[in-house]
Amino acid sequence: MLVIGLTGNIAAGKSAVARHFAAWGATLIDADLLARDAVAPGTPALRAIAERWGAGVLAPDGSLDRAALRRIVFADPAARADLDAMVHPEVARLRDAAVAAAAARGDPLVICDIPLLFEAGLEHTVAGIVLVDAPRATRHARLLRDRGLDAATADAMIDAQWPSESKRDRAGWVIVNDGSPEELEVKSRAVFDALSALAASA
Repeated sequence: MLVIGLTGNIAAGKSAVARHFAAWGATLIDADLLARDAVAPGTPALRAIAERWGAGVLAPDGSLDRAALRRIVFADPAARADLDAMVHPEVARLRDAAVAAAAARGDPLVICDIPLLFEAGLEHTVAGIVLVDAPRATRHARLLRDRGLDAATADAMIDAQWPSESKRDRAGWVIVNDGSPEELEVKSRAVFDALSALAASA
């Protein structure tokens, strides 16, 4: 089994690449979905978050108010580090369990979609890394257009991650998403075929 990390800075198009890889037959383990499970109502992580920041980060139904928490942590690096310490260990546990299940099934190619792969120091957990990248101005415009963010919030979210330039040399494959969705699909397919060939020879 070949386990590959898929990463990319916010609004680069990583999720679109992940959907392509999954549609073409890869087993996809999505860190964002695992993070949602890690802070579901009743979990230790959600209790820790509520104790740290108060009821203002909870929705009326007791679930996490992600927008409220995002406003706090993206304005305060120390708060973001506290949040990571609460959530990341549980996400790692859930990811390890999903990888083990894929291995038990005999899945040939597993894609771990991890937005903060480099920031969290997870390079050693995968056999190779695919980076999806796009120019900063393009990503900023996408955040305003697609997520309805204001410019200051978009800048804060971009600045919370390592610059993509520092990630390129650490990645085995780089997909530059600066064109049309059709162009992204073609680039993604080329990388997927290379990964499939590696998995077949592993």
